[in-house]
Amino acid sequence: MRVKYIKPILMTCALLGLSQWCGASFAQSADQLYKRGLAATCANCHGTDGKGVVDGGMPLINGLSSQEMLTQLKAFKSGAREGTIMPQLAKGYSDEQLTTIANQLGKKQ
Repeated sequence: MRVKYIKPILMTCALLGLSQWCGASFAQSADQLYKRGLAATCANCHGTDGKGVVDGGMPLINGLSSQEMLTQLKAFKSGAREGTIMPQLAKGYSDEQLTTIANQLGKKQ
């Protein structure tokens, strides 16, 4: 009688283990996609990875460090730095989101 229950028990354990592994992988992927998605919003004006278009009218931001970028984003948000569209855009993000954007796009030093 005991042998009859071993297969379902082993299958249940295997599926639980697999679901835990897949869940952690999905959560990590979702987090990375969220971060990349936030940074991608900047590409509309500043180009892919902040490289922009030379003489395109928008600042090239790919040379800024993460900290320099965060400082500028917070200055736009607070009104300490003027701009055309950036002050309005920056105000739409939380400080945590601005940090994420700066960390994604800024050069790591």
